[in-house]
Amino acid sequence: MEKIEDIIAERILVLDGAMGTMLQRYKFEEEDFRGERFKDWKHPLKGNNDLLSLTQPKAIAEVHRKYFEAGADIVETNTFSATTVGMADYHMEEFVYEINYESAKIAKEVAEEFTNKEPHKPRFVAGSIGPTNKTASMSPDVNDPGYRAISFDELRIAYKEQTEALLDGGADILLVETIFDTLNAKAALFAIEEVKEERNIDVPVMVSGTITDASGRTLSGQTAEAFLISISHIPIISVGFNCALGAKQLVPHLEVVSAKTHYGISAHPNAGLPNAFGEYDETPEQMAEQIKEYVEKGLVNIVGGCCGTTPEHIKAIADLVKEYQPRKIAVPV
Repeated sequence: MEKIEDIIAERILVLDGAMGTMLQRYKFEEEDFRGERFKDWKHPLKGNNDLLSLTQPKAIAEVHRKYFEAGADIVETNTFSATTVGMADYHMEEFVYEINYESAKIAKEVAEEFTNKEPHKPRFVAGSIGPTNKTASMSPDVNDPGYRAISFDELRIAYKEQTEALLDGGADILLVETIFDTLNAKAALFAIEEVKEERNIDVPVMVSGTITDASGRTLSGQTAEAFLISISHIPIISVGFNCALGAKQLVPHLEVVSAKTHYGISAHPNAGLPNAFGEYDETPEQMAEQIKEYVEKGLVNIVGGCCGTTPEHIKAIADLVKEYQPRKIAVPV
């Protein structure tokens, strides 16, 4: 199969949209999250979307299938919170390896189904590695600025387990995403490098930060350029941004990183900004219209959607980008 590193220089690749938005359509209740296996679990499980890879695997496969049908080249595994850190909320740390492994396996089976049908358009699985709900560089307690809820080493160990399971399950790419604290991301990237070295393998890595507000900074205070510099020592295939902002608001930040790096550039914004009810109103047509600016300016190699996006949004994006050339990736001197 053609390598993704080569393909992103030839055409713009399309990433999938939101897993959570699609799962909401199923209206799963507590017993659906539990399934037969966890029916007697002592703690509430509703909301643990990653667990659905074990209890509702058909639904997860169906979501992946819909995104591939819409034109996605890459789908993300259902593992955004699947570390021991994230699963501690549900007292399910012992199932982390299995959740990641099964999530990658489900996505890989669907990807192979589509690749076999259309060998000219290989489909890829990106192991989704989220930021966790802890931050390593800031205190959660305003009265104790020196306090940290988690250490770099605790994060590294958690991310290492996730990485190993995603690769064992068949992930083609590792996507460290929605980064609000670069120290957390560095722990993930360090863990990935450890696994690569121990297994003597090379695996493509994508890095995607999140700009949290109009100031143009990540939650831990970095500008787009500072974020780029602080992860540039790691071998990655792309850097970019996702979540937090709509497509339009991301343009200046993509311009900054695009001008300063030889990596590929990725973007998977939300479907606009959330309304008063926390819902996303931007239609597929509106979103594609805004993403048109990315491709007209030659800013991206990989583009998709985050919160609020659906297969309809991804189809509109896929139809748009096939008319455009990807951003030129310069070979570093």
